[in-house]
Amino acid sequence: MNSCQVEAVVCGAMWEYCYVVSLAGRKDCVVIDPGAQPEKILAAVKGREISAILLTHCHFDHVGAVEALLGARTPLVIHRADAPGLGDPYINASALMAAPRCFPAASRLVDGGEVLSYAGMEFEVLHTPGHTAGSVCYRCGEELFTGDTLLQGTHGRTDLPTGSDAEMYRSLTRLLPLARGLRCHGGH
Repeated sequence: MNSCQVEAVVCGAMWEYCYVVSLAGRKDCVVIDPGAQPEKILAAVKGREISAILLTHCHFDHVGAVEALLGARTPLVIHRADAPGLGDPYINASALMAAPRCFPAASRLVDGGEVLSYAGMEFEVLHTPGHTAGSVCYRCGEELFTGDTLLQGTHGRTDLPTGSDAEMYRSLTRLLPLARGLRCHGGH
């Protein structure tokens, strides 16, 4: 498999990272965690078809631009445990910011262990609960998209709805040996 190209787009007031992932020469791409500013994300998409939107978790700062980017046939992927959060402002934490929002329902639910094929690339789904019950990381070749499970020099918070210190510890214990050999792309 060719190595994927990754473009990081910093979006929103929380400076979250959205990633546009593609293969050279293809007219399609995958978007991971479109949190805000869809116009910025679309500029990085550069007119390519969005073959799928992959969500690492359900928090508003990682899903806020989904509706603007979602095409009629574009798969929206999230872990089964976080799917209810898309429609619940308390779980997606938007209510905590005094701006309660609901987001489109996912069209594909994952449990972890799946390998998803989009835009000529394969994304292995790694279930890494802790930040949320349904947090996942996606591995594509030598790239690892960690959402808020693993950040630069730290891990994501566990004090929001469905977060768990114990689960985060277990997830990091499994993830860190793998992450050492990969290029990690965190959520912030």
